[in-house]
Amino acid sequence: MQADTRIGARLDSVPLSRYHWKLLALIAAGMYFDSFDIYIAGTVLAAMIKSGESTLQLNATFVSVTFIGMMVGAWLSGVMGDRYGRRFCYQFNLLIYGLASIAAALAPSMTWLIFFRLVMGIGMGAEIVVGYGTLSEFIPPAWRGRFGTIVNLIINSSLFLSTLLGWMIVPHYGWRWMFAIAGVGALVAWFLRKRMPESPRWLASKGREREALAVVESIEAACGVTAAVSPPVARESVPEASSRLRDLFAPGMRARTISAITVLVVQFVAQFAFVSWIPTFLVKEGHTISSSLGLTAIMFAGGPVGSLIAFLLTERIGRKWGIVAFSLICAALGVGYPFAQSEVVIAVLGFAITACLYVLSSFTIASYVPELFPTALRLRGTGLANTIGRAVSIALPYAVAAAYAGTGIAGVLTLIVGTLMAQALIVGMFGPETKNRSLEDISVGTAAAAREHEEGMGAFERGR
Repeated sequence: MQADTRIGARLDSVPLSRYHWKLLALIAAGMYFDSFDIYIAGTVLAAMIKSGESTLQLNATFVSVTFIGMMVGAWLSGVMGDRYGRRFCYQFNLLIYGLASIAAALAPSMTWLIFFRLVMGIGMGAEIVVGYGTLSEFIPPAWRGRFGTIVNLIINSSLFLSTLLGWMIVPHYGWRWMFAIAGVGALVAWFLRKRMPESPRWLASKGREREALAVVESIEAACGVTAAVSPPVARESVPEASSRLRDLFAPGMRARTISAITVLVVQFVAQFAFVSWIPTFLVKEGHTISSSLGLTAIMFAGGPVGSLIAFLLTERIGRKWGIVAFSLICAALGVGYPFAQSEVVIAVLGFAITACLYVLSSFTIASYVPELFPTALRLRGTGLANTIGRAVSIALPYAVAAAYAGTGIAGVLTLIVGTLMAQALIVGMFGPETKNRSLEDISVGTAAAAREHEEGMGAFERGR
């Protein structure tokens, strides 16, 4: 519709201002506590084993239901976010997560804690889908990718804080305070986000143009824009795609959906298989616990460095070719890693691989995937890709263990390298470039292709 294009053009034309940074802070706050809660699991579970409140089997169930909940949350957020709006969805899932975290802090037994963890997982899985998707619909094209990488850097820094607080709090005050901190933080973020507006792009896609215009005018006023006149639009205006799940696999959308699923699956496989298992691999390869943890700390310092590299490059080389380039670089580093002998070379290669993985995380999860879909399908598409990625994560530990048992660390690196090469090929062949383009401009090709398909089917039916 013309209204969708006008709304998008006005949002894209406002100058970057304090309004956008405030929006980023509010979205990142909710996502930060989501990530914080994921990282506290190791500290909490270890403490519960030591106190006799849990067993290894119950701990494994705790981890499993976390992934199951996140998978369900990713799917539900996609459906609810496209149907009921971004604002409703991000507030609803954060409230669920916050309340469940408070309940977990008061859990009378490990069985109840596992149940509350399942509920928390639903909120955690939803937040990553809604957060990045909502952010992309407000930020001007020249900064959209960089804002995604900033959020990615912020939420990944929660690993350090959760580890530090766990070291300071759990031995002296118990594990319950970790869930209490996460829950209170999430509820504070929920309260602060109550004033966040609904996405004007989503409102326009639902035919609620008057409400969309009101939000856009308030944004323009906050950014110092006095003229509420849409700039001229040179691109074609096409009808917004419908919001049915099957439309994700319609002509014009199928390749993008496959690209989104590919990058999310590869991201979860590569990060989990390397980052989560590397301390175990080092010990298995003959390093002491102390040496293993020291090498791991050096390697994982590549995470924030990777996010900073992505910030510098995302609007220069673009998301598509950035994904292709760093997939190939990371694959090349992975091929060399099994041949590293000295601890210095192991640390340097591990640092470089971690940095590349976090560059890819910023390019894919934080920026590229939400950009691939038109407004009416944005959260459904992102949610579907996340759901499949989470499902693969549930089965991945068995694949990693089997690969290591078969050919050692070389087998695990082969798994990682293979997925990275597949990602470079699929994105390079089918993925569009989204750098410095309006979301409406990116989606024109999908809508036009769908329209041509429908017209062709209609002509076919008439000719029968």
